[in-house]
Amino acid sequence: MKRVAITGLGVISPLGNSVDTFWKNIVEGKSGAGPITKFDASKFKTRFACEVKGFDPEAYIEKKEIKKYDLFTQYAIAASDQAIKNSGLDFASMPLEERADVGVIWASGNGGIGTFEEQVKAFYEGDGTPRYNPYFIPKMIADIAAGVISIRHKLHGPNYCTVSACASSNTGIINAFDTIRMGKATIMVAGGSEAGITPASVGGFSAAQALSKNNDNYLTASRPFDKTRDGFVIGEGGAALILEEWEHAVKRGADIYAEMVGGGMAADAYHLTGTAPDGIGASLGITRALKDAGITADQVDYINAHATSTGLGDISELIGIKSVFGDLPVSVSATKSMTGHLLGGAGAIESIISVLSAKHDTVPGTINTQELDEKIPEGLHIVTGKTISRPVRYVVNNTFGFGGHTATSVFKKA
Repeated sequence: MKRVAITGLGVISPLGNSVDTFWKNIVEGKSGAGPITKFDASKFKTRFACEVKGFDPEAYIEKKEIKKYDLFTQYAIAASDQAIKNSGLDFASMPLEERADVGVIWASGNGGIGTFEEQVKAFYEGDGTPRYNPYFIPKMIADIAAGVISIRHKLHGPNYCTVSACASSNTGIINAFDTIRMGKATIMVAGGSEAGITPASVGGFSAAQALSKNNDNYLTASRPFDKTRDGFVIGEGGAALILEEWEHAVKRGADIYAEMVGGGMAADAYHLTGTAPDGIGASLGITRALKDAGITADQVDYINAHATSTGLGDISELIGIKSVFGDLPVSVSATKSMTGHLLGGAGAIESIISVLSAKHDTVPGTINTQELDEKIPEGLHIVTGKTISRPVRYVVNNTFGFGGHTATSVFKKA
């Protein structure tokens, strides 16, 4: 198996539209929450979200081309462009045979849900005459972002989308990792994006009793592990990582952020939307990821928990973590307390946090959490409040999705 380096990062997020700004706000413990501005949410039970702020698609896409892309694809283009530039790779100067070994795996849980809503609404509010936008289907389908990224950079390697709900981008990153280490590609652009702050998405999650309704205290509404948590805060954005065969990265003198060393996937096999109370999916995913990485639980220093701030989900994950790590001094934190929940993009943005945590020996805190739920297993080292400094050799990144999907990745300090 070949080794895999992380050589480029890019992000469009509720906490900034560059990696440096994003990481600074994470370390400082900022909240990305605010009142919903993308539509009139005055009649909704939840009227706040973690929206991307100040995004200018014209910084990445020609003005006349923007109309071809749903917002989730625009986020994908921006984040991947950033990551490619950050990696120092120049695909334009690469001969075809080299670009044939560069692939793209891009994830999204919902794809162009905003486009779908707009087009269907226009039809039913009209006179029944079908006047659909010719870009309706390519704007909507979830795989289109991966295709667009490859088209922009003329990348002919493996190209597809992974969809496993909120585990989607972690699943995709693991697939990209496997593709390189099995020798089927030299470089992979991997990540995920979501633009799900729409009436149907917010309304649907609200109907499922998944969203926080703490409208008066939106800045502190995302409070994973806290006994007063009442649901997650929906977020949006995109994040990209450049995965590269280790020797190739070293040979070209690339700056290596971290090494990806393992990935594990499993299923709760329990419920449409709920996680198994015994944490079986989490524990299996983590165990398989550690085995894949060739490490033991005592070597892990930080776990970026999926921890969305839902009543059952947070506890079942911690039960799964406890079953693997016991009383080991591994730090656990939930950065969705700051970013909100990016749904299919969560695994990618939290992979960036995981990589930078290893690079900088830093564990972000879980902001907003004041009093831990009494149902949390004893002996876990949950980091609340401010960011802490500690040696970070290996980081575990957990993600889980509706349908019982679980995906766990492992990163190592370079």
